[in-house]
Amino acid sequence: MILPILEYPDPRLKKVAAPVRTFTPDIAKLAADMAETMYAAPGIGLAATQVDVHKRVIVMDISEDRNELRVFVNPEIIAAEGEAEGEEGCLSVPGYYDKVARAERVTVRAQDQFGKPFELEAEGLLAVCVQHEMDHLVGKVFVDYLSPLKRARVATRMKKKQKLAG
Repeated sequence: MILPILEYPDPRLKKVAAPVRTFTPDIAKLAADMAETMYAAPGIGLAATQVDVHKRVIVMDISEDRNELRVFVNPEIIAAEGEAEGEEGCLSVPGYYDKVARAERVTVRAQDQFGKPFELEAEGLLAVCVQHEMDHLVGKVFVDYLSPLKRARVATRMKKKQKLAG
């Protein structure tokens, strides 16, 4: 099922997601619905916060063929190194892109949608995507890294767009 994506500056994007304690079929269904939503958008990553579900769940697929879905439940970065700056966009801030500095490589510890733990070393686009989506889980959107002036401009542009869409 395709879920509605919250758009910046919706205050619900600021909510901190709660850890998943019990792996029920609802978590697997949430991950599947989030993946369907992400592919339809189209995007390469989506956090549960963006669909107004405040649980620590993210999905991503950076493959060209869109056939390498990754699900991270309760993700945590246990190591980070280097720095890389790249242009980012976000499904919650459609049509806006800007440069953000992130760690170049990260090691993530998480569980899949069934509760099975795993660790993943990520670099490049995957590392950026992991950090970007994990930010959503703590109520942070990539525009929060920008200057207050740029952030205000984006908020104004988004509000105007939302008003026109009515």
